[in-house]
Amino acid sequence: MRAFVAPSILAADFNNLGKEIEMINQSEADYIHCDVMDGVFVPNISFGIPVINQVKKIAEKPLDVHLMIVDPDKFIEPFVKAGASVLTVHYEACSHLHRTVQLIKSFGAKASVCLNPHTPVAVLEDIIGDLDMVLLMSVNPGFGGQQFIENTYKKVGQLRKMIDETNANCTIEVDGGINYETGKNLLDVGANVLVAGSFVFGADNPEEIISGLKSL
Repeated sequence: MRAFVAPSILAADFNNLGKEIEMINQSEADYIHCDVMDGVFVPNISFGIPVINQVKKIAEKPLDVHLMIVDPDKFIEPFVKAGASVLTVHYEACSHLHRTVQLIKSFGAKASVCLNPHTPVAVLEDIIGDLDMVLLMSVNPGFGGQQFIENTYKKVGQLRKMIDETNANCTIEVDGGINYETGKNLLDVGANVLVAGSFVFGADNPEEIISGLKSL
C-alpha cells in the first residue's frame, strides 16, 4: 500500500503561505498537516484558528490539525468549524480522553489521538476502537527539524498489532524526522500516514519529495 503523505506547514515559508498551499494542492499529498502549539503544552508557539481559517479557504486537501495545547476540549468546536477534517489531541493533555474523542466526532471531524515519544501505546487499548487515527510522535513535540527517535519503529509495530487484533478502523500516522529512509521503515512496520515538514519544504522541489514519499 502506498503511503499517505501530510506535509506540515509548520516548516513552510509563511511569507508565501498561499503559494505553499497551492504547491500542496497540486502535489500528490493527501493532507495538509497543521501544527497548533500554545507555548504551554510544548515549548513553542505556532499559529491558531485565524491561520487555519485562511488555509482552509484555498486548501484542496483535507486539513489534518494537530493540537499541541492544554485543555483542548474548549477549542475542538472552533477548530472543526475553522476547517479541520481530522483533529488530533494529545493523550497527555486529556483528563477524560473518551469524552474528548466523542466531542470531536460530534462536530463531524475524524478523531485522532497523539502519543509523545515516552508514552506507551498500551494506554490506548481501551479506546482504540473509537479512534480514526493515532499519531505517534517520533521526535519530542515543539520544534521541526529534530532527529528521528528509533524506538518509534517498535511502537508502530505494537500499535499495528493492537489495531489488527481488535479490528479497529484506525490509521497510524507518524510525525518527526521523516525522510525516505525512515518513511520506508515506518511503512514496513505498519504506518499509513507520513507527516513531513523540513524534508518537504526545505527541498528544491517539494512536489518531487512528496511524490517520492508516496512511492515508498
